[in-house]
Formats: sequence, C-alpha cells, structure tokens
Amino acid sequence: MLPAPAPFHLPWEIQTDAVKDGASLRTFGRLTGYLPGESMAVLTCVRASVQHQVSVRTTSVEPFHPITGAQYTVLGEIEKTDDGETILHARVLNCVDGVDVALLQKAIEEQRNFFKERDDVGTE
Repeated sequence: MLPAPAPFHLPWEIQTDAVKDGASLRTFGRLTGYLPGESMAVLTCVRASVQHQVSVRTTSVEPFHPITGAQYTVLGEIEKTDDGETILHARVLNCVDGVDVALLQKAIEEQRNFFKERDDVGTE
C-alpha cells in the first residue's frame, strides 16, 4: 500500500509544533542561498512583511543546479534538531519559477477546505 500523499504546508507553518519530526510535506519558496559543500539550500517566503526561511538538505537530489532567486517546490521529510532548528530533507526539488505564489497559496487553502469538508461528511 502506498503512503498518503504529503500535504502542503506554507513556509511559515513549518517552524511550528503542528509539523512533527519525520513528517512528510510539500512546500515552496524562493531560493536565496545554497551551500554546495554542506548540501544545504535556503528557501524564503514573505508574509505580512515577515520573511520566513526553510532550510533544505539537498543530499538526496544532488547534483543540484540552483537558480538563485527562482521559485522552488520541495517534497521531503522534516527533521527537528536538538538545537531547535527545522530541516527539510528534500526528495524532490523542482524549479517552478514564474508561478503565481498568491494563487498557489489560494489553491492550498481551497484544497484544505475540500479535504476538511470531505472528511466532515464521512464522519456524519
């Protein structure tokens, strides 16, 4: 049996306790940094004039040819370190430059509402 698809989490939700260690998820952000020696990338997203960062381990998607400033989507698993840092271990890292981020956020919210309504109907 296949595992359930990883849900989308907005970048500012990843640092919260709602996302558990080892959880699979999908997210997005603009690539603002890449350290090839450490196989680490940094995705950022701005919400209400606050910049949120997601650290992404790229070991499983090497060789990775980054385009700094481009939009990326990532699918992977969360690791919460002892020092409180949250790292997303990428299984898939796609450049989606040109995507309308506001429309993507709206689509994520619509998908969440659909799943919530579907689950509510199933429990009645």
